[in-house]
Amino acid sequence: MTGTSFAVVVTCYNYRDFVAEAVDAALAQTRAAAQVIVVDDGSRDGSPELLCERYGDDPRVTVLCVANGGQLSAFQQGLARVDADVVCFLDADDRWSADYLARMATVFDAEREVDFVFSDVELFGHEQRRLGYADAPVDFGYTAIATYLDAHWYGAPTSALALRTPLARRVLDLPGELLATWRLSADNCLVYGASVLGARKRFLPTGAVHYRIHGNNGWWGKQSAQTKFLNRYRSRCLIEQYARRVGLTDACAEDIKLEYRSKPAPSWRETRRYARLAMHGRVSSLLNLSRALSILLARMRG
Repeated sequence: MTGTSFAVVVTCYNYRDFVAEAVDAALAQTRAAAQVIVVDDGSRDGSPELLCERYGDDPRVTVLCVANGGQLSAFQQGLARVDADVVCFLDADDRWSADYLARMATVFDAEREVDFVFSDVELFGHEQRRLGYADAPVDFGYTAIATYLDAHWYGAPTSALALRTPLARRVLDLPGELLATWRLSADNCLVYGASVLGARKRFLPTGAVHYRIHGNNGWWGKQSAQTKFLNRYRSRCLIEQYARRVGLTDACAEDIKLEYRSKPAPSWRETRRYARLAMHGRVSSLLNLSRALSILLARMRG
C-alpha cells in the first residue's frame, strides 16, 4: 500500500518578513509534501512579489495571489487546489521542523479511521514555551457531543492541524456570509467543524511546530471580557451551523456515555468533563446522575 500523500496550504497576509521561512520549511520536510500551495491574501507589503520571484519557477510550489478575503477565504482557495490524501495548514509567520510531516504520517499511514491529527506547538520570538494537550499521544475518539454541548476546543492553532482532505472539504464548505466573520481565527472552523461533523481525533506531540510570537498575535492572556464573550458567541454560532447540517440537537446528551466509550484511555480531566455533560440530559435528574456516575466508575475500573 502506498503511503499517505500530503498537501501543505500556507496562507499569508502581509508577512513578507516571514513567509519564505514557512514555505522553505514545508519544502524541507523529510517526508516530502506532494503539494505546497501558498495563498497570498491580498498582501500590500510586497509578499506577492517576493513569492512569485522566489517560487514562481519552482514546480513544487503553487503560488496563488488573490484579493483580500480573510483567512477562511484563503483556506478555501488553497484547499480547492489540493490533490492529496491529507492537507496540513501552515501560517506564514510559523515554521516546522523537518520531521513534522513524517511524524504526522506515523498516524495517517497506520490508522485509516483517524481523520484529524493535531500537535503541540513551541512558541518562539517574543515568548518561549510549549503549548500542548499532553506529553504523550492521546486518542480522543469522537468529540461531536462534547463540542456541541460544551464548545470544547479539541485542537491547536492553524499550523499544528492536519485533516484528511475529504473531511477538510466538508468542514470548509461554509456559506459566503461567514467569510467576514472568520477573516481571522479561521482555525476555529477546522477544529469545531471537524468535531461536529464526526471526525475521529488524535493528539500527537511532535515538538516540530514553531509558533512565532510577534506584535499582538500572542492572543492568550490579552483578551478583554468583551472580546472573550464575542469569541465565545461566534464560536457557538459556528458550532450550531455545523450541527444543523448533521441534525445534532440537545437530545445528543442522551448519548454522551457512548461517545465517552469511544476513547480508549480517557484522562481524568476528560472523564470529569463527560460526567458533567451527562447531567445535561433531558430525562430525569436521577437518570442523568446515574449516567454521570457510570462514566466516573468506568474510568476508575479502566
